[in-house]
Amino acid sequence: MKLRNLIRPILATAIAAACFGARAQAFDAVRLYGPPDGRGEGTVGAAVIGAHQYMGSSERRTLLLPVLDYRWSNGWFAGTTNGVGYQFASAPNLQYGLRLTADFGRSESRSPALTGLGDINARAEIGAFLNLYLSREIFLTSSLRYGSGNDRQGALLDLGAGYALQLAPQWRAAAGVAATVANSAYMQGYFGVTPAQAQTSHYAAYRAGAGLRDVRTNLSLNYFATPQWTVTAAVSLSALQGDAKDSPVVRQRSSATGVAAVSYRF
Repeated sequence: MKLRNLIRPILATAIAAACFGARAQAFDAVRLYGPPDGRGEGTVGAAVIGAHQYMGSSERRTLLLPVLDYRWSNGWFAGTTNGVGYQFASAPNLQYGLRLTADFGRSESRSPALTGLGDINARAEIGAFLNLYLSREIFLTSSLRYGSGNDRQGALLDLGAGYALQLAPQWRAAAGVAATVANSAYMQGYFGVTPAQAQTSHYAAYRAGAGLRDVRTNLSLNYFATPQWTVTAAVSLSALQGDAKDSPVVRQRSSATGVAAVSYRF
């Protein structure tokens, strides 16, 4: 069996734990299921997510989010999981391309802990991705995104690795690790406190520099009820690092995100 025919089950088992995490981690990698059938194929569904109000928050929230993705045979893709982009033709075990994603920002009203810090507006991000499949079970992901924050200068580099295992004909599991490195513009926007913000909030000024933002691990379990219908349960654990961990706006340095999702492939 060719490696390209194995990409679909490998990524299907990892999609929820890595893609449906807290919104701050959305678009951390591109997950494509191998060449689409015919002219294209898509996925539609819904995911219930138990997450935190913001990265570093101790307050939790529950979200119900749609899942809608489509891929064309000419390399284009669009949707809630991967953004809008283009995958260049390559070897079966390699995927790379360009894409447009979104940083969802952060509202001051989301938590009393953010009072006086102002809103971080949602922004479009431009970026690139590279995925490598080392074997039938092991894959590596990377993604570069630029354009977040009120000044549109935030940049993120996401790196990940995963292992997928077929437990039974209809059951597959996956485990993965990931890390995100951020530039100073992103870190200052989300974890810093400017002198102006210090005057309107109860925080002292804090400068957050570039570096490792967080590390994550995830586990997922998929049940393929039919070739089209998939039910997924996943959990992701995250720990802030560096200047993000020491930020005065952080109430909890580690967090857990739980996901339950149902999707239909068409």
